[in-house]
Amino acid sequence: MAFDCGPDFRQQMLAAGTQHLDAILMTHEHNDHVVGLDDVRPFNFKQGGEMPVFATEKVQKELKTRFAYVFAEGDKRYPGAPMVSLITIDKNTVFSIKGLSFLPVELMHGKLPILGFRVGDFAYLTDVHHIEATEIHKLQNLHTLVINALHHTEHYSHLNLNEALDLIHQLKPQHSYLTHMSHRMGKHAEINKTLPAGVELGYDGLQIRIPLP
Repeated sequence: MAFDCGPDFRQQMLAAGTQHLDAILMTHEHNDHVVGLDDVRPFNFKQGGEMPVFATEKVQKELKTRFAYVFAEGDKRYPGAPMVSLITIDKNTVFSIKGLSFLPVELMHGKLPILGFRVGDFAYLTDVHHIEATEIHKLQNLHTLVINALHHTEHYSHLNLNEALDLIHQLKPQHSYLTHMSHRMGKHAEINKTLPAGVELGYDGLQIRIPLP
């Protein structure tokens, strides 16, 4: 599974040596999270079918507008266009992929509601600014948390480093990895030294092992 498919989706799949992809889970509709949708094409050809894309109705509407050629039907469909099967999800409903259960978690990206996902004791949260009390209970007793931390200063739609660390302290996962960082975060080795035990900066190519149910 992949969370989102941003502009470097193709490079990410090549670098990871990904030979099979079961599905894509969309967190929200911003371009840096969806614009790589066209690059599902090799998986269509290799796997011989549509790529399941799990997304809210709002995100699906945006995808159909930005990638109209992907969802065209009949004579309007271009031969060789990516093949995508949209599957509707929402914050209240658990869904399964290949026997794994995914729990959506509503996050606030500024004023925009988006989704994070929990599978077993692992949670992936990106573009968080804050999480309402009605949703944060879904994130208790985590083994591994991946969460955004943009840089050091306040931002209107993203957690900064101190805010991310405060949330990590509240949730108390065993391990946390920070992602969605800007160049203003600082050098990896220097910032890592300042982080609490069990918290690390992510980096391109990082591979982690997580216990799954």
